[in-house]
Amino acid sequence: MIIKEYRIPLPLSVDEFERGLLYAVSACSRNETGGGEGAEFLVQEDFTSDTLRPGQTVSGTYTKKIYRLRSKAPWVLQKLLPAEAFEIHEESWNAYPYCKTVLTNPGYMKENFHQVIETLHLPDNGSTENALDGPEKREVIWVDIADNDIFGAKNYKKEKDARLFEPDVVERGPLDDDWIDEHDPIMCAYKLVSCHFKWTGLQRMVEKTIHKQYPRVFGLMHRDAYVLLDEWYNMSMDSIREYEEETAHVLRKQLADPEKRGTTCDDDANNNK
Repeated sequence: MIIKEYRIPLPLSVDEFERGLLYAVSACSRNETGGGEGAEFLVQEDFTSDTLRPGQTVSGTYTKKIYRLRSKAPWVLQKLLPAEAFEIHEESWNAYPYCKTVLTNPGYMKENFHQVIETLHLPDNGSTENALDGPEKREVIWVDIADNDIFGAKNYKKEKDARLFEPDVVERGPLDDDWIDEHDPIMCAYKLVSCHFKWTGLQRMVEKTIHKQYPRVFGLMHRDAYVLLDEWYNMSMDSIREYEEETAHVLRKQLADPEKRGTTCDDDANNNK
């Protein structure tokens, strides 16, 4: 099992990002779903738990989704593995500012594959050490949403360049080289990611490949939350929830469309460094 910590600073407050995160996840799902692949919502309901975080009782929203991701996997894995291997089940407990997501593959790998992503959003620039009580010996990876090299040249869009974006609804940006140290407001999403793939001969390669995609995956979602700020900043939480419900219906229709949407794992050399 490989465990890494990702730190994603954002030019937002923690309270602002709660709405931005929900909006960006829905918007990203719409952009990445089509042609029988992408996200399908199964369950969304309230929850309260005294076991999710030891010693605490937390409440929030529980969701369950299925992601069909064959075309988004590395080419070599598409050739080696059957279609069932790319159907990922996601369970997520959003008790913001804490969130936990568990990814499994019950149709193929069963108990031999799982990923756990724990996230904590804090009002700092990434300076908190071991915010999620991970193992002492872990790699810490910084994800800068203003670093366009993370996303690859083929994914570059001027309107989503965080270095150029200046929203209309509130004064933010543009983000220069020192923005993480100087911007106000500032926050950081801390993500502790554990990846387990038990398969003799493939385990290490697959676990490393999965982790190699996370800077881009996390970068895209968090960058979108920022550059879509004009769309969600004045939305209430009730309006965000309505957008989520609408997204669930949209995704069902897009899954049935023949056109595939979104990025792929091997669509740019920068993604394979």
